[in-house]
Amino acid sequence: MQWNGVRRAHSIWCKSLTNNTHLHIPVSHVVATMSSLEEPLAFDKLSSMSSIGRIQRFSSGACRPRDDIGMGHHWIEGRDCSTSNSCNDDDKESFPWRRHTRKISEGEHLLRNFSTLLGRSCAASGTLWESKSFQEHKYHTCSNENGVPHSSNKFVRGIPKFVKIVEVGPRDGLQNEKNIVPTSVKVELIQRLVSAGLPVVEATSFVSPKWVPQLADAKDVMGAVSTLDGARLPVLTPNVKGFEAAISAGAKEVAIFASASESFSLSNINCTIEESLSRFRAVTTAAKEHSIPVRGYVSCVVGCPKEGPVPPSKVAYVVKELYEMGCFEISLGDTIGIGTPGTVVPMLEAVMAVVPAEKLAVHFHDTYGQALANILVSLQMGINIVDSSIAGLGGCPYAKGASGNVATEDVVYMLNGLGVQTNVDLGKLIAAGDFISKHLGRPNGSKAAVALNRRIIADASKI
Repeated sequence: MQWNGVRRAHSIWCKSLTNNTHLHIPVSHVVATMSSLEEPLAFDKLSSMSSIGRIQRFSSGACRPRDDIGMGHHWIEGRDCSTSNSCNDDDKESFPWRRHTRKISEGEHLLRNFSTLLGRSCAASGTLWESKSFQEHKYHTCSNENGVPHSSNKFVRGIPKFVKIVEVGPRDGLQNEKNIVPTSVKVELIQRLVSAGLPVVEATSFVSPKWVPQLADAKDVMGAVSTLDGARLPVLTPNVKGFEAAISAGAKEVAIFASASESFSLSNINCTIEESLSRFRAVTTAAKEHSIPVRGYVSCVVGCPKEGPVPPSKVAYVVKELYEMGCFEISLGDTIGIGTPGTVVPMLEAVMAVVPAEKLAVHFHDTYGQALANILVSLQMGINIVDSSIAGLGGCPYAKGASGNVATEDVVYMLNGLGVQTNVDLGKLIAAGDFISKHLGRPNGSKAAVALNRRIIADASKI
C-alpha cells in the first residue's frame, strides 16, 4: 500500500510539472483513500473536448492503473502517468471531470480481511453469509462515503432513490421444477427471504395441481407462513375458485395474470385475452368484498414464443384493463427474456401513457442476458418496482426455451452500486440462494452470489 501511495504521489507530481504548480501531498492521505470504481466518463462533455483529448481519454492506451495494482486505487484526475515511468503530457487541455475519493466501506474492509472473520464466526455458523459478523456489515458497492453514487451523469440522476423488490422465487422460480420440492424446504426458503428484508415474497399459486404439480401443496405452504411478519405474501389465483381457496388458506393478497399475446393466453390459461379479463373482473370483485388487494401480471410484453414481437399498444390495452378493474399494481413480464432496452422503452412509453409509472413493476427473464440492462433503463424511465427470483430460479412451462428470472442477488448488487436503497441484506439473500440451490442440486444462478462466494473462498485459502 505504501508503494501504491508513492506511485500516486509521483503521478500527481507529474501533473503539477505540466501545470506549473507545486503540490504537497501528505502520504498518509494518499494511502488512506481509494478512488471510485464508478468514475463518471463525462460523455456530456465530449463535444467540448479536442480530438486528441477524446483519444487520450477513451482509447485503450489511455493512462490507467496497472493491472498488478488493481483498478480503483490510482484513478487520477484527467490523464495520468501511472501506466508508465514518465509523463508525456504535451497537450495542456484539462479534462472536465474530477477525481472522487472515498474511504473503504465496512463491507469491503470485511471482505479484504476475511481471514480474521472466518476464524471468529465460521465455526459457529453454517456459512459465512449467515454469520453474525457479516449480517452486521452489509457489503455495499456505492461509490462514496455517503452511500450515494456519483450523479454527474444525467443518465444516473433520474434513477429512483428507493426500489421495491418483489421476490417471485417460491412461486415463479419453483413452478417449473420437475422434481417436487418438499413443503418444508419451500417454507424455510420463504422464511429466509423474509428475514433478508424483502418486502414482498410471492409464496405460491392456487392453481390446479393437474397443471402445476409442483405447487399442489399451496394450502400447506400458506398455513405455515401466513403468520410471518415483515413482508407481504401474495399468491397467484387464476379464477374465483382459486381465490376462494387462497382466502381459506389465509392469503391476504392475491395476484391475477393475463397475457398481451393471444396465443400465449390460450396455451397458458386456456382462454382468449378477453375471456381472461372477464374471469379476472370476477376475481377483483370478490377481492373488493373481502378487502383483499390484487396485483396484476401481464406476460409476453415484448415478445411471444409463437407470435413473435408483441405491439406495445396491445400491452397497454391489457394493462389499462387490469388497472381499471382494480389492480393496485401491474407487473410487466418479458416471459421469454427476449427484450432489450430498444424494445422495452417503447413498450413502457405506451403503457405509461395509460397507467401511472408508480403503479407499474417490471419482470424480466434473463434468457439472453438482457435483464439487468432492461431493469436499468426501466428505472431511468421512472419505474421503482422490480420482480426477481432468488438464485435466478424460474422459467415457464408454457414458454419453451425461457430461462430463469433475473437473480435477486444480481439486482440488489446492481442497485447497491447505484446507491439505490432496497432495505435488503445481500448477505442473507446469498445464503437463501445457496440454500435452495443446494436442495435443487445445481449451482447458484446468480453471478453476483457466485463471484462473492469465490472471493470469500479465495480469502479463506490465504489463512
